This record gives sequence, structure tokens and C-alpha cells, in this order.
Amino acid sequence: TFFHLSGWQRVIHATLDHRTDYLYAERDGAIVGVLPLGQVRSRLFGNALTSVPFCVYGGVAADDAEAAAALQARAIAIAGERGVDHLELRHLDERNPDWPRKDLYVTFRKQISADDDANMKAIPRKQRAMVRKGIEAGLVGEVDTDVERFFLAYSESVRNLGTPVMPKRWFAALKAEFGDACELLVITHEGRLVAGVMSFYFRDEVLPYYGGGNDLARELKGNDFMYWEVMRRAAARGVRVFDYGRSKQGTGSYSFKKNWGFEPQPLFYEFHLVEASELPDVNPLNPKYRMFIAAWQRLPLGLSRMLGPWLARNLG
Repeated sequence: TFFHLSGWQRVIHATLDHRTDYLYAERDGAIVGVLPLGQVRSRLFGNALTSVPFCVYGGVAADDAEAAAALQARAIAIAGERGVDHLELRHLDERNPDWPRKDLYVTFRKQISADDDANMKAIPRKQRAMVRKGIEAGLVGEVDTDVERFFLAYSESVRNLGTPVMPKRWFAALKAEFGDACELLVITHEGRLVAGVMSFYFRDEVLPYYGGGNDLARELKGNDFMYWEVMRRAAARGVRVFDYGRSKQGTGSYSFKKNWGFEPQPLFYEFHLVEASELPDVNPLNPKYRMFIAAWQRLPLGLSRMLGPWLARNLG
């Protein structure tokens, strides 16, 4: 996947100062498998070795079972040597049925057409009406080369959800590392910023990864238009798979993606427990975080942008 690329190792280490390991299996001088790892240590949220932190997919990518087994065995050994709470492998399919796993997350992926009309008609009627309202409102999509406008829209969106935002330098580093494979699309209305999204392109896929809008987005159907604009532009680039990304079951983003006609596919986040005796439960649906989320939603926007990165860097 896009998240197996070695650029993630450089960005995670350089911008967040987390330890990273990029394991690879070699046979007869050729690389036959990879397993990218990142270790996130936090007094608040524990000590985890993950493939890949801050990414929705990861785990072992190998040519055969022998290479996969060798990589996983080495990851287990590293987890034990470092005394982490757990090792987490974020696979798209089941690899270790005997490992405990979380059933919380699903992903949404769908084939798209080269034809805009076909893609529009594939969107269910009610959601299609939302997209058309955005078009009729005169919304405009613009591709930026820097993260400034995107960050303004995205950071406001996640504050409103009660979530700490990653540092601006994180997004700038992703753009610098991945270049044209990392696109920044902003939505405007009569020159005013409405929404922004950072999308990743990989092979014949597009993954709109970080996206959100401000108060204008709700009024003008900015988010609906934004994702349509990503799909339209991606189809023109020859993309044939639209990956709407991960959502937690029972959340607003889960329902939003289903309304687009995408079907949820389970994600296999598998855990090897080392020092921990139970699975971690660091997610917004955990009742113990409700008061924190409510308080964060009330923070002044500038303060949330200042404090958020300190917390977000530990939420891998």
C-alpha cells in the first residue's frame, strides 16, 4: 500500500521524533518483503510498536509465506526486546487468526469509472443531490502547492470534532516527501475558503486522507462537493480505485461514506501483547474521553492549533 513506502519512515522520524524501523526480507540479493514499524512512546497513551503509526494500513507485505513469517518473527522479537505494551499490525486481510484484534475499524474502497456521468450516477440519489447543491452554489476546487489554506480548513474541522490536530509541519513534510503523489485540494466560494483535503495517489488508486471544512462547508455542502471533486480529478488522471479510507463503525463518517454507495470492508488490526494484558482502547468512542472531547470542541481555534500537535503526535 501507499503506507508501506519508506517515505513515511522519514516523515515520522523527522517531524515527530519517533523511532522507526524499516524491516525487509532478502533472498538471492532481491527484496521479497517489507514491514515498516514505528514506536510511539507516551506517558498518556502507552508504548506501542505499530505498522504503521498514523496510517490506516500497514503490516507485512511479502512475496511469499516464508518471507512474511520471517518479517513478523523479527517484529515480535523487537517488541519483546524493547518491552513495548504491544505490537500492532494493520492488515487489510486476516493474517493471524489467533491474535486478538479490534473490530472497530472498517475501510471503504470502490472502483470508479473514467466517465464523470457514470461516477455521478453511481452515487445514491440523496447524496447526489448534496453534490449538485455544492456545484450549483458555485464552489470551486483549486490545487495548492503548499499546506497553508488546507491546514486552516482542516484544523478547524478536527477542532469541531474534538480531536487534536497534527502539527502543520507534518503536512508540509508529507507534501515535500511525496510530491505529486500528495495533492492538496482546497474548495472556495467567491474567494472564501470552505474546505480542504490532502489526497494520496498510489498506482491506480486515490486516497483522500486528511479532509475537512469550516462552518461555510455545512451551509454550502462543501465536503460533499470536495470529495466529488477529488473523484472527478482522480478519474481524469486514470485512477480506477477510490479509497475513502478508514472509519469507526457507528460514527458520522461511517454513515457519510455509506451514503456515497460504498460498502464497508473490515480491517484486521491484529495485536501481539507483550507487556500489556489487554487491548488498548484509545479512541474517541471510549466513554472516558467524552469530557475531554467536549472541552476540546470549546477551545479557541488558535489554542487548539497550538496545543493539538503535542497530543496528536502520541496518538499513532
